[in-house]
Amino acid sequence: MNLKKFARYPLTFGPTPIQPLKRLSAHLGGKVELYAKREDCNSGLAFGGNKTRKLEYLIPEALEGGYDTLVSIGGIQSNQTRQVAAVAAHLGLKCVLVQENWVNYSDAVYDRVGNIEMSRIMGADVRLDAAGFDIGIRKSWEDAMESVRQSGGKPYPIPAGCSEHPKGGLGFVAFAEEVRQQEEELGFKFDYIVTCAVTGSTQAGMVVGFAADGRADRVIGIDASAKPQQTFDQILRIAKNTAGLVELNYDITEKDVVLDTRFGGPEYGLPNDGTLEAIRLCARTEGILTDPVYEGKSMHGMIEKVRLGEFPAGSKVLYAHLGGVPALNAYSFIFRNG
Repeated sequence: MNLKKFARYPLTFGPTPIQPLKRLSAHLGGKVELYAKREDCNSGLAFGGNKTRKLEYLIPEALEGGYDTLVSIGGIQSNQTRQVAAVAAHLGLKCVLVQENWVNYSDAVYDRVGNIEMSRIMGADVRLDAAGFDIGIRKSWEDAMESVRQSGGKPYPIPAGCSEHPKGGLGFVAFAEEVRQQEEELGFKFDYIVTCAVTGSTQAGMVVGFAADGRADRVIGIDASAKPQQTFDQILRIAKNTAGLVELNYDITEKDVVLDTRFGGPEYGLPNDGTLEAIRLCARTEGILTDPVYEGKSMHGMIEKVRLGEFPAGSKVLYAHLGGVPALNAYSFIFRNG
């Protein structure tokens, strides 16, 4: 496997820490050891997160190609767009963000707090659009790029979650390499890695990265899209493409992609009771915050799998905390009493 041939622009602090979740593990019976890898605090750029790791492999192309405007898309409370806005500000580039109405939720300040507030503060041109949720290529995004061209700019396209970008999976191949180095220091290997999955490139990159030592199917994706077949297909497609890029000496197939579809409902961006219980339990046992859109759902998935005995006793499970906590502000009514 050859990741080093790709240019990488450092946007993160370096390797993210792995911390034991001792109180949560004990609360769940102590038979499974839970750990978290803290992608949520991987950068000083507007709280960072998993997209910042991905952008490290996209930005060299934008800089070398003389692009002057980063153009991305997400929901109103998108973590992706907040991270793209931060990277643009950091590099002195312009930024246009399309924010579609992906979530059927209406807190009074939903479009004014959290991620979108930060993007506006960082100077991004934020464009609200009424279109609903989808993980594919969007017309509103293509229109935004055309508007930049019409005004004489050179737009660099960054799709939702970086996922449809050919290099969108490379950052999480690097994540797996990083985990392997940390495992040497820790003196053990993780039996399972739990991650949230929506647009697919985070899990796809992990699948490729961990395939290098035979653990592709130990990456457990927790679907939060509530459109699991579309997400599964995209993970598989991105993983195959990424495997080719890094010259992985292994053919990725459907059996390498594990996607648990039990925890994503009722729909994208709307927490269920289990999501909310998981957010509160993790917060109250560990002081670690997760959000209702992504990490609350993957945390719920991991907790339930422990409770149901789906991880063998003695397993060491690594939870990839991908970030997204700023979105909690947009759900203030749900958490008005904690």
